[in-house]
Amino acid sequence: MEGGDWRNNIISELQARNKRETSSFQDIIAFQSRLFDNVSTLKNENLQLTLLNERIRFSSTESVLNSGGGASNERIQALEQKILSQQEELTSLHRRRGESSQQIINLNARVHDLEKSLQAKDLIISENTALIASLRAEIQMYETNMTELQGLNQVLRDEHQALQIAFAAIEDKLRKAQDENRSLVERLIKYKAKDADKMNEENEHFLKSGNPSAFFINTFGRVSFGKKSDKVRKELEEACKESGSRSSAGSGGSTDEKIIDSLPYYATTLPTKVALRFDAHDGEVNAVKWSPTDHLVATGGADRKVKLWNVSKIGVIECKGTLVGSNAGVMSVDFDATGAYIVGASNDFASRVWTVSDQRLRHTLTGHSGKVMAAKFLGEPTKVITGSHDRTLKIWDLRSRMCTETKFAGSSCNDLVTSDGAGSTIISGHFDKRIRFWDIRTEMSANHIMLQGKVTSLDLSRDSNYLLACVRDDTIQLIDLRMNTIVRSFSHESFKVGCDWSRAAFGPAGRLLAVGAADGAAYVWNTHSGRLEAVLKDHQSAVTAVSWHSQSGLLASVDRGKRAVIWGDL
Repeated sequence: MEGGDWRNNIISELQARNKRETSSFQDIIAFQSRLFDNVSTLKNENLQLTLLNERIRFSSTESVLNSGGGASNERIQALEQKILSQQEELTSLHRRRGESSQQIINLNARVHDLEKSLQAKDLIISENTALIASLRAEIQMYETNMTELQGLNQVLRDEHQALQIAFAAIEDKLRKAQDENRSLVERLIKYKAKDADKMNEENEHFLKSGNPSAFFINTFGRVSFGKKSDKVRKELEEACKESGSRSSAGSGGSTDEKIIDSLPYYATTLPTKVALRFDAHDGEVNAVKWSPTDHLVATGGADRKVKLWNVSKIGVIECKGTLVGSNAGVMSVDFDATGAYIVGASNDFASRVWTVSDQRLRHTLTGHSGKVMAAKFLGEPTKVITGSHDRTLKIWDLRSRMCTETKFAGSSCNDLVTSDGAGSTIISGHFDKRIRFWDIRTEMSANHIMLQGKVTSLDLSRDSNYLLACVRDDTIQLIDLRMNTIVRSFSHESFKVGCDWSRAAFGPAGRLLAVGAADGAAYVWNTHSGRLEAVLKDHQSAVTAVSWHSQSGLLASVDRGKRAVIWGDL
């Protein structure tokens, strides 16, 4: 309905309703008019009869006085009866007139109320009409924006597809170049071996001959050959030492104690006292991590921030910077091997990479459809791997700013680690109580280990031979990755895992481990003897994460009540 037609339609409908509702009262109004006329007529008749009655009474009085006849009395009585009946009829007509007047008043009030309701509805209709017009304009604007965004999305998809094709072509060229380089290196090695054999033959020939010039060539040949043999001898000796250490670790017996003896040993002081305590965030603190290069500790909290804290040797804590950009709580933080970059996993389905020096946001990695619980650098600062509640693991190339591979785990990932410096092997802990092992060159997991509860965190020893798993059944499991077996389980009657993302960590020496508990304490066990070394109590709420400093042995712990504590001697 366009223009003013809706107004004419409403007016016509209201007129029809008014006619329909007032038509039933037309008879009453006409009857009232007739009643008014009858009342006027009866008043006149009553007046005339009153006058006639007076004349008759006067004449009858005279006639009685004069003659005293009885016929006139009867006539008078008849007239009186007629007057009485007419008075009664007049009274009833007055009563009916009053009732009709009251009905008219009620009907007028009802009509007035209906007119007010009609005006209110007209006002509402006008307001709704204006609202509909504004909404239609807004819908039109949104449709235009959606069309533009769809066009932009299509352009981006085309560009992405073109970049993927170009990347595939470049990757193919790289693979061919690597194969060619490998073949060239093999040929070069063969040629060098032939040159060495030929040089040895010439040296032997000159040695047998008595030519004095042969002494110089022979001496030169011996010096050159001697350097090569020394280099080869050193390499062989180092290889023998390495293989000897591995064989001694592998053949150390069948008991757990002999297996754990192969853990690397570094002197570490057991932290027993509080060095610093401070409020790290405005809410829960979910993650903590020491920088591998200096006394810098990073914390991630539910206030959507990553904060960097400089711990000085004089016992002063200083906030070096705040890394912003997350739209939800930060669940995990990790430094790269150089300490120049830091990655944070967030509940807003994304991960972000910052530079530590200027605290600038460099990359935002979006693509998960669930909370990102863990993010780690994959061997080098240009690659990151993330694990999410959407049951997938994603590998990201920061140079191309895209996801290069997605691995489908089938269960929510709570934490992950990379087991070698190149980042070729990934270990992930999941909600379904499994620890899965992945090779980045294959799509499916190589194997898995089944535990007795949900895996909340993972950590590797410095030599990458042992894996530490925090399990929701209130135990810490130590796994030998060379045999994929559990070699020790740590538990205590008062130790309870506080949350599904509770983080346990190896000490820098490999002989200690620490983990936070629901009672606000940090528990420290000896990995060699299995003995509980210390229970560090200073927090007022559940401890969510701990981290050891790789050089000084300081221990950092954070809790769900915004508190962070540094344990040890500065």
